[in-house]
Amino acid sequence: MAETLERKQPPLEAKSPFDLRVDLGKDVGETDVRSALASGDMGFLHSFTTGSGVDGPGVRVVAWTTGCMWRCQYCHNPDTWTLRNGIPVSVARAIEYLRQYQHGLKVMSGGVTVSGGEPLMQRHFVVKLLTGAKQMGIHTAIETNGFLGAELADADLDTLDMILLGIKMWDRERHKALTGRDNGPTLEFARRLAARKLPVWIRFVLVPGLTDDPADIAQIAKFAASLGNVQRVEVLPFHQMGRFKWQALHLRYSLEHTEPPAVQAHEAACNIFRAEGLKAN
Repeated sequence: MAETLERKQPPLEAKSPFDLRVDLGKDVGETDVRSALASGDMGFLHSFTTGSGVDGPGVRVVAWTTGCMWRCQYCHNPDTWTLRNGIPVSVARAIEYLRQYQHGLKVMSGGVTVSGGEPLMQRHFVVKLLTGAKQMGIHTAIETNGFLGAELADADLDTLDMILLGIKMWDRERHKALTGRDNGPTLEFARRLAARKLPVWIRFVLVPGLTDDPADIAQIAKFAASLGNVQRVEVLPFHQMGRFKWQALHLRYSLEHTEPPAVQAHEAACNIFRAEGLKAN
C-alpha cells in the first residue's frame, strides 16, 4: 500500500515548512489510515527540511508530521492540522532518507527532530523512525505540545535524546481559549520527563496582547525552573509568516493585525525566565 502511494508523491524535501501542502494523502482510505496509525509502518509527513539550526542542538534534519488536536490561534502551519494533508511515507523510506545525512549530522553535532503538527498523534511511526535514527547514531528529538505524552511507554522515551516542549500559557482557562485544550496533560508530561532526567528545551511563543502577561510568564518560569532538567527556554517572537495559509485554507484568523513583539518585550520575557536561573533567549 505505502509503496504504491509513494510512487505518486511530490518530493519529500521542502525548501521550508512554510510551504503550503494539502490533500497529499487524500487517496489513503480510512481503514489504511487506522492501520498506519496503529502499526507505525506508514506515516503522514508535510515534508523533511534540512539544515535547521533552530530545532535542537547543532544542524538538524526536521521531519514535519501532519495531524494536530490543538488549534492554536497563532499556529503558522494550519495545513498540518489535517492528517491527510501529509504525504503517506513508509517508515523504511523515512529512515533511508535520514541515512543520506547520517555522516553530516554527526560531524555538525546535529541530529533529527520530529515536529509538526503534533508528532505524538503518529507516535508509533515516530518511535520507529527515531529507533532507526538511534541505530545510526543520530541524535534524536521531538517538538511536542505534550498533550499525548502519557501515551508513550518508557521504552518509547528511550528513543529520545531530548524533547522540545511547548508550554503555551499557564492559566488553564486562557490556555483553553488559546489552543482549544487543557494544559494539564502537558504539565504532567513535563514532570514525567523531569523524573527521568530527560533533557528538555521549553518553547514559549510570545504574542503581544495574548501570551505576554508577565504574571503568567512568571508562573511558567517558576514551573520550568522547578523541574531540574530544562536546559534552556526559547522565547519565540510571534510572526506572520503563516498568515497566508489561514487565508488559503479559508480559516478565520484572529491575529490578522497583530504585530510581532518589540525587541524590548522579547528581552523582558527572557529576563523573567533568567530570574529563575534558566538560560533563555
